[in-house]
Amino acid sequence: MAAVAGIVLVLFAVNILLGSYTVTIPDFFRILGGADIPGASFIVLESKLPRAVIGLMIGVAFGIAGAVFQTMLRNPLASPDIIGISYGASASAVAAIVLFGAAGAAVSFSALIGALVVAAAIYLISRRGGVAGYRLILVGIGFAAVMHAVVNFLITRADLRTAAEAVLWLSGSLNSSNWDRVAVLLACLVVLVPVAAVLSRSLRGLELGDDAAAGLGVRVEASRLWLMFTAVALAAVATAAAGPVASVAFLAGPIASRLLANRSSLAMAALVGAVIVLAADFVAANLIPGASLPVGVVTGALGAPFLLWLLATANRSGQGG
Repeated sequence: MAAVAGIVLVLFAVNILLGSYTVTIPDFFRILGGADIPGASFIVLESKLPRAVIGLMIGVAFGIAGAVFQTMLRNPLASPDIIGISYGASASAVAAIVLFGAAGAAVSFSALIGALVVAAAIYLISRRGGVAGYRLILVGIGFAAVMHAVVNFLITRADLRTAAEAVLWLSGSLNSSNWDRVAVLLACLVVLVPVAAVLSRSLRGLELGDDAAAGLGVRVEASRLWLMFTAVALAAVATAAAGPVASVAFLAGPIASRLLANRSSLAMAALVGAVIVLAADFVAANLIPGASLPVGVVTGALGAPFLLWLLATANRSGQGG
C-alpha cells in the first residue's frame, strides 16, 4: 500500500511538472509561495494543478465506489459503470444539455440527480425478498441498456453543436477542471470517505454472505442500504465533476485485491483508482501533440481487455460458471 501511495505522489507530480509545458521543481514551489512567473504561474495554478487534484479525487471516489459494490455483492462485475448507475448520470446530464441547454454546474447537478434516481430504482426493483447480488446486477445491466438507448436517442435528436458537447461530456474529461469543481468535490469527499471507512466494518461481514453476516451481528439490509447510498454518492459526485470516466470503478477493486493477495481494502482501491486516473490523464494529455484527449478514452480502452482477462482467470480457477 505504501508503494502504491508513492506511485500516486509521483504521478501527481508528473502531471503538474511535465507534459506540453514543463515546470521545474524550484519554480513550482516558488509559484505555490506566491511568486508570479509569467506564463508558468497561470498554467500551473489554473490548469495543471486543479486538473491533477480533480484527477486524484475522482480516482479515489470511483475506486472506493467500485470496491464497495464488488465486495458487498461478491462479484467483480458489480461496479457503478456496469450496473447502470453511471449510465443514469449520463442520461440525466445529456437530457439537461440537449433539452434545456444546460452547461457547467447545471450539468453536474443533473448527473448527480440521475445517478441517485437510477440507483434507487435498481435497489427497489431488486429488493423483493431481500437484495440478492445476482438480481441487483441483472436489474442494473437492464437499466444500463435502457439509459444507453436514451442517451443515443437524445444525441440523434440534437443539433450538431449540442451533440458535440454531449459526446465530449460522455467521454469523461478533466480538460475543464477548475478550482470551483475542486472545492465542491473536496467537500463531498470529506463527508463521504469517512462514512465509507466506518461502514467498511459491516462490509467485511457482508463479504462472507448474508447468513454469515447476520450471524456476526450485522444488520444486513440496513448495512447494505447505507453502503449502496455511500458508494452511489461517491460515483455520482465523481461523475458530476468529470463525466463518466469509464472503467475506473470496474478496474480499481479487482486490481487492489490482487495486490493484497485477494483481500479487499477500500484504501487500496482508492489508491489504485487514483493511479489509473492520473496515469491515464497524463497519457491522454500528451499522446497526440497539440491535442488533449478526454481521460475516459484511455481508461475505457483498458476496460475491455481487463474484463476478458478477468473472465479467463475466473474460468481457469473454476469460478466462471
